[in-house]
Amino acid sequence: MSNNEEIAISDIKDSTAAFEEALYRTGDVKYVLRLYVVGMGPKSVQAIDNIKRICEEYLSGRHQLKVIDIYQNPVFAIDGQIVAAPTLIKELPPPLRKLIGSMADTERVLVGMDLKSKTNKEYKEYEK
Repeated sequence: MSNNEEIAISDIKDSTAAFEEALYRTGDVKYVLRLYVVGMGPKSVQAIDNIKRICEEYLSGRHQLKVIDIYQNPVFAIDGQIVAAPTLIKELPPPLRKLIGSMADTERVLVGMDLKSKTNKEYKEYEK
């Protein structure tokens, strides 16, 4: 790879990062989330309630949440490479993230979904 090609790739990465940052600031980012659960046991119900609450509070009007019961549809567990449940997958905006558990720790969910950043063991909300 020549020096010019390396610079061009670097420029593309920089412009993509700038574009994604601009989207975050405008608040127009649409979150596409999939929550994989197993049946309607206590852990599944808790995860569903928690993620719905988080979405309404922090992503009101700018999220799409699909709850998938892998007990009823086991093929989705294979397709989604799910090894534990409940598992939340943030498909959009990039990067893809997977969170496992009841989603009870709101701060960790927000960091995992890139809604807050973690710096020096403190959480800092993205500036809008």
